[in-house]
Amino acid sequence: MAKYRKLGRTSDQRKALLRNQVTNLLYHGKIVTTETRAKEVRKIAEGLIAMAVREKDNFETVTVTAKVARKDAEGKRVKEVVDGKKVTVYDEVQKEIKKDAPSRLHARRQMLKVFYPVTEVPAAAAGKKKNTKNVDMVEKMFTEIAPKYADRNGGYTRIIKIGPRKGDAAMEVVLELV
Repeated sequence: MAKYRKLGRTSDQRKALLRNQVTNLLYHGKIVTTETRAKEVRKIAEGLIAMAVREKDNFETVTVTAKVARKDAEGKRVKEVVDGKKVTVYDEVQKEIKKDAPSRLHARRQMLKVFYPVTEVPAAAAGKKKNTKNVDMVEKMFTEIAPKYADRNGGYTRIIKIGPRKGDAAMEVVLELV
């Protein structure tokens, strides 16, 4: 018995398809696909969500002192003449950062193996590169999705059949997060 469905594709195409669908499912919350693809995507997505739930609070907050270049009103670095040379002026700033525990770092890297980069485009600037921003899917998993499912033991997704597809009569389903 096979451990996974081949979906009629070569391994690189199949992996790319599944990565894309998992990324879209976790970004949008639901996708429409065929039943067999949905069952494969569900396996991967539920594993990632379980990993995020397990590691969501596994970090410590550390206060760090950092040197940051002083900037003027135009956003350019302020320079000062010292011993006949122009030198950038630095200010010391206190920052709070999250320091991942080793197991959370490992989980983060495992998720990064699956997720494709997601670029968010505002509705007003559709089709333009301006005002786009990259979405950190791993951070979204830890901050939004994991707390939502913290009290559940599995069963994070739902498959709802919506009928056969018109072209080839493949059973189409909606795969969504519960």
